[in-house]
Amino acid sequence: MTAPSTNQENHVTTGATVWLTGLPSAGKTTIAHELAARLREQGRPTEVLDGDEIREFLSAGLGFSRDDRHTNVQRIGFVAELLARNGVLALVPVIAPYADSREAVRARHEANGTPYVEVHVATPVEVCSVRDVKGLYAKQTAGELSGLTGVDDPYEEPEKPDLRIESQHQTVQESAAAVHAVLSERGLA
Repeated sequence: MTAPSTNQENHVTTGATVWLTGLPSAGKTTIAHELAARLREQGRPTEVLDGDEIREFLSAGLGFSRDDRHTNVQRIGFVAELLARNGVLALVPVIAPYADSREAVRARHEANGTPYVEVHVATPVEVCSVRDVKGLYAKQTAGELSGLTGVDDPYEEPEKPDLRIESQHQTVQESAAAVHAVLSERGLA
């Protein structure tokens, strides 16, 4: 008896990690939840690994130094790859500001033969600061917060993402549909 790995009778059983990277308030989590709803409607096992929840439950005690951010991204990448290689679509709306951290996650996936899709939610900082979903930009402006990614802490944009979304120019549904299209093209949705 062999376990299905891609398509069997048009039923997708391969998992994958979809990493949505971008600045705070870029729209990563909103797009991930919209995409998750669409995938679940299709009967696809899907999990959203929200960065805030991971920091609370899996990476509690880590700060925001470069080393701590790298450790956090590697932990999330490990969990995502574990889920993905077991047939789950792991949607990861996490900033992951450093290219080397993201590349290490991609390499882990490649080493295990697990599909990995990097989506750059390329919303400009000016738009993110107006959205300011969590009030981070306001706190940074007021001097109550330092180390805000993309403002006074680096964000290294992906050079060759699998998909680039400019969320300020399209609806959440259109953004989620664009990611879904990439997954469909690769036989993952």
